[in-house]
Amino acid sequence: MLHKLTVSNIVLIEQLTLQFAPGLTVLTGETGAGKSILLDALGLALGSRADFSLIRQGHDQAHVSASFTLPPTHPAWQLVEDAGIMPEDEMILRRRLKSDGKSTASINDIAVSIGLLRQVGDLLVEIQGQFEGRGLLDVSTHMALLDRAGAHHELLAQAKQGWQQWTAARKALDEARAALDQAKADEDWLRDAVDALDRLAPQTGEEDTLNNKRTLLANVTKIGESLALAEDAVFGDAGAQARLGHALAALEKAAPLAGGQLDQALDALIRADAELGEASSAIRSAANTLEADPNALHQIDDRLHELRQQARKHSCSPDELPAIHLTLTDRMAAIEDSSGALGSLGETAQKWQDYYLDIAGQLETSRKQAAAKLDQAVRAELPPLKLEGAQFTTAISPLAEAQWGPRGTTAVRFEASTNQGMNAGPIDRIASGGELARFLLALKVCLEESSHPRSLIFDEVDSGVGGAVAAAVGDRLCRLGATTQTLVITHSPQVAARANQHLRIAKTATDSGVVSVTVALSDDERTEEIARMLAGETVTDEARAAAAALIGG
Repeated sequence: MLHKLTVSNIVLIEQLTLQFAPGLTVLTGETGAGKSILLDALGLALGSRADFSLIRQGHDQAHVSASFTLPPTHPAWQLVEDAGIMPEDEMILRRRLKSDGKSTASINDIAVSIGLLRQVGDLLVEIQGQFEGRGLLDVSTHMALLDRAGAHHELLAQAKQGWQQWTAARKALDEARAALDQAKADEDWLRDAVDALDRLAPQTGEEDTLNNKRTLLANVTKIGESLALAEDAVFGDAGAQARLGHALAALEKAAPLAGGQLDQALDALIRADAELGEASSAIRSAANTLEADPNALHQIDDRLHELRQQARKHSCSPDELPAIHLTLTDRMAAIEDSSGALGSLGETAQKWQDYYLDIAGQLETSRKQAAAKLDQAVRAELPPLKLEGAQFTTAISPLAEAQWGPRGTTAVRFEASTNQGMNAGPIDRIASGGELARFLLALKVCLEESSHPRSLIFDEVDSGVGGAVAAAVGDRLCRLGATTQTLVITHSPQVAARANQHLRIAKTATDSGVVSVTVALSDDERTEEIARMLAGETVTDEARAAAAALIGG
């Protein structure tokens, strides 16, 4: 709910702070007092295009702020979350215009783009006026309004699911077909590549293993000579094993006479003898297995050549060949099993297409039923609003397949004609001025609001009407105000009499020039203001009595 508007240096408004109440609020005053300026100022705070001519003469900047009380669950909070704005007790939209042509915006003192300000403003306030491209004049909102009236929440959820699943299934099918087409184009090459890799049967790490074996075989002579020297040093007549045996025998002979002094040395020699035995066994084993085999070396070289040749062919390392082999084998399998795989994907896509079209058909039928009820309700509202010859129609038309989406296969647009025999068309092109405002009022009365209704603002809704028609307008505005904060700029005493809050706007002369002043009226002041609206410049007792009767009625 809009609870405060602060305006500084906007045309006639030098400094103004207005507090707004729930229900129906009317703004009255003489022509030229500044009622439309208030709307322009509020529009700036809601993200309207900057009009720098609004800056008050003699000042270099103008400022507007609009404060709203919102629950933490309001979608406006979700919209600004990415800008780092967290829910608070109120949301304050600010706009500043500078005479150098610069315009800035903020929400709760955090700078935001004008685009974000407008998006937030559209969630908070709906302005119904002759030149507004917002609210009910925005055709993109018509489908959501009709769906809300038709209670289509569940059908919309199902349509969204069907569309998403069908889209995903079509994408998977298209990708599989493209992959198959590419595979078929490369089938001869692919088959040769798989056959070559089948024969090669590469293993991960095989290149390193072969290199190690090759190094060993290439140096078998040198290694053999080294083993022979080692074997002689260990097993020769003057070798380590013989010398160690002599030392061990000497200590074993002397140990009983040494009273334990040689035990540690004896133990060490025993361990050394055991380890030397292991070493000698390993040397002999290596010498026995090490044989020069020219054929084995050639076989390793041939294998390395084949691995590296295939790696160059596939632009990879030899270690990556097993993965390449698996990928190419899968592609060949896909070609051989293409009918089965594509058939399965096609069945899935068809299943979700059928589901989506079924739900879309149900949604279209339900929309037509909801449209018929809405059309009947709106048409019943038109005669009392001096729109006797007018017609209202909710047009539901099929979309081209390329335009189908998560909300179905139809488009929704509210259309009207103001005279019998006249073709229906978009409301803002058929009706104008007061007719348009009353059309929008009738439509708004018949539409069910969301759980977070926007504040409504009507301008010119009573233009060119009076008497019973004005009373009918006031009655409908009062009905709206019972559930939604509604602000109306009016010249009609019948409308003003139905208000919960009455604000009067007037011009006054000050030292700084003519300014616009707005005050909230007391009960007595309200009676006097409505009497002025009835009688004109000279307010009579009869006018005051008529005003009191209007308020009381």
